[in-house]
Amino acid sequence: MTLAYEWLGPLMFAGALVLLSLGYPVAFSLGGVAILFGILGITLNIFDPIFLTAMPQRIFGIMANYTLLAIPYFIFMGAMLEKSGIAERLLETMGILLGRLRGGLALAVVLVGALLAATTGVVAATVVAMGLISLPIMLRYGYNKELATGVIAASGTLGQIIPPSVVLVVLGDQLGVSVGDLFIGSVIPGLMMAGAFAIHVLVVAFLKPDIAPALPEEVREIGGKALGMRVVQVMLPPLILILLVLGSIFFGIATPTEAGAVGCGGAIALAAANRQLTLESLRQVCDTTLRISSMVIFILFGSTAFSLVFRGLNGDQFMFDVLANLPGGKTGFLIVSMLVVFILGFFIDFFEIAFIVVPLFVPVAQQLGINLVWYGVVLGANLQTSFLTPPFGFALFYLRGVTPPEVTTADIYRGVVPFILLQLLVLVLIIAFPSIVSFLPSLGG
Repeated sequence: MTLAYEWLGPLMFAGALVLLSLGYPVAFSLGGVAILFGILGITLNIFDPIFLTAMPQRIFGIMANYTLLAIPYFIFMGAMLEKSGIAERLLETMGILLGRLRGGLALAVVLVGALLAATTGVVAATVVAMGLISLPIMLRYGYNKELATGVIAASGTLGQIIPPSVVLVVLGDQLGVSVGDLFIGSVIPGLMMAGAFAIHVLVVAFLKPDIAPALPEEVREIGGKALGMRVVQVMLPPLILILLVLGSIFFGIATPTEAGAVGCGGAIALAAANRQLTLESLRQVCDTTLRISSMVIFILFGSTAFSLVFRGLNGDQFMFDVLANLPGGKTGFLIVSMLVVFILGFFIDFFEIAFIVVPLFVPVAQQLGINLVWYGVVLGANLQTSFLTPPFGFALFYLRGVTPPEVTTADIYRGVVPFILLQLLVLVLIIAFPSIVSFLPSLGG
């Protein structure tokens, strides 16, 4: 390719981002840009049409990808657990259990957010469920609006990093690493995130008791025996499900895809036990699973066409040269790649980032000798932070949709700032101490 046309690849990438930022559907934005620049490249005689003959083989390769089969399983599991009412009972029980503490309700939200993340891995479901159930209760008993909304939005995003996470399934596929290793490697970082949120809540409640009061005694007193029974009945089922899904992966009994299937069976059993399993609820769950899974597959098709044309225009080589020759070597690459993902996370969903941007980073990371499992967990933690960051954090939109009128968007934005800083602190620790990620996978290996 002549020097005059070497900017076609980056221009193609920029064009896709512009269409995405304008709100066009992801799959059609990628596919449309691929067609447009493919025709332009053929017209200028700088794009070999033979690249397009690889498209059918690529599509059949996607359809035969066993790892991606885990996506509909985990989506189904999350949707079914949302229908089963498990979030509502968890929040009620944990609120009563911790209600005697200042900030106990907020602490309950963090713990339930971590549990729901480990059972569903779906951010939208967790944020909406906790916003609908816990926010009115927290406001009723005098919680500060900023603290209440901040802790709900932050705890809801734990599903990005705590396995089983759809984000990690997609990243594992794009990075070419074991999804099981990503799941296991992200356990400690996910628990660190949840722990940091919990400590923040306790410290704020200690320093400013008026913004996070304890529940009145008449609300939390239901009797020790009744509370004990409720804790067992409410906590035990999700813990068993977590053990079945994550334990089977950790001990090498099942692959993530097989564990996802087991999780679906467990979610159906929980819904049946809670008398929430009806033909209508099953139809709604299947409809949700079909819609999201179809969206993912179409994005994959669009990104496949995009990557073929992008490669035909030597865009991948251009990006490799730029990223591999950044000042600072490995450190420079990490800083730039993390900044790119963080900023893009304000505007576009993690699916687009995983399918468009991550494949550009992988060859450079391999060339620099970066451990891809560790890199995948760092990317997941980074995406979790961007989900929470104003003005376009997706978790903020999910929560805004279910908040009462007295809670403003500004309240939510101010409320999440401390939690963003905590997430960035944990992200820095993961980068500075890679053994945080590698410790558990090394035990499993």
